[in-house]
Amino acid sequence: MTDTNKQFDEALSRCREIFSHKLDDYGASWRILRPEAVTDQLFIKAKRIRTLEITGESAVGEGILPEFMAIVNYAIVGIIQLELGFADKKDISPENALAFYDEVAARARELMQAKNHDYGEAWRSMRVLSYTDLILTKIERTKEIEDNGGRTTVSEGIDANYMDMLNYAVFGIIKLTESGDCDSDRI
Repeated sequence: MTDTNKQFDEALSRCREIFSHKLDDYGASWRILRPEAVTDQLFIKAKRIRTLEITGESAVGEGILPEFMAIVNYAIVGIIQLELGFADKKDISPENALAFYDEVAARARELMQAKNHDYGEAWRSMRVLSYTDLILTKIERTKEIEDNGGRTTVSEGIDANYMDMLNYAVFGIIKLTESGDCDSDRI
């Protein structure tokens, strides 16, 4: 478990670094996104990963790893948006945005640890393409919940689906990094 915790932290650190640089460039402009728009952004990223997995070709020169990193960051944004509500303009500082990011990332780590305990790190035996398909499934579920006004009868809510997407994406980052298949120009 220690190795997984370290790898999880390293993957999240890479994602946080990108998030921080984007805050430098754009500020917290994502605060205007409604949760449905965040879900659509997650869909775009996951769909691109699946297309790259199927075709084996990238026309824009970026591979799968950056898309998994974007899924981590958009999932964190989605959870923040659910908790704070969306805004009409940037209303938090980059420092506050990073504090929210870190809080959500810590909760994701705790969830990963609990599920790893119960599932015996089954994710390590899965293929990366399974993470993609599971993320796409979670996105479809999230869209249904959003279309139902956030109501569920027996299922977890939108926040739990975002958290699962985040963790599956981190697993993808770990697996791609372990295999050495993390060059930006490779699929």
